[in-house]
Amino acid sequence: MPRQARIKSKSGIYHVMLRGINQQQIFEEPEDYYKFLEIVEEYKAVSEFELYAYCLMGNHIHLLIKENKEPIEQIFKRIGGKFVYWYNIKYQRVGHLFQDRFKSEPVETNDYLLTVIRYIHQNPLKESTGDGSMCSR
Repeated sequence: MPRQARIKSKSGIYHVMLRGINQQQIFEEPEDYYKFLEIVEEYKAVSEFELYAYCLMGNHIHLLIKENKEPIEQIFKRIGGKFVYWYNIKYQRVGHLFQDRFKSEPVETNDYLLTVIRYIHQNPLKESTGDGSMCSR
């Protein structure tokens, strides 16, 4: 059965979620968080997307972005591919790091935009895992 097509946003804004395969940790130590953000910054320049908010939890990621030059699929192919490559070398492992493809929800109204920003920034408080998280302010 083919997977369902991604819902395209008229505004170009998406709440994107990535989860570690088998709910495993994506970020083992502070360097991993910083490397992920470095890769996001690198491809922000290439893909010209806007990053409105983010939260990097131990085993999952939330990003609120607006696509511009490139579609969201291309953006996350670049980011995910480079991070997984780096992670697998660092931790001497092979294979997938992320569960399935990334999830995305279109954000079409200002009210929903504010709701998503609040949700992303409150995520560490709701989950309270103590695994160290990194969020935008």
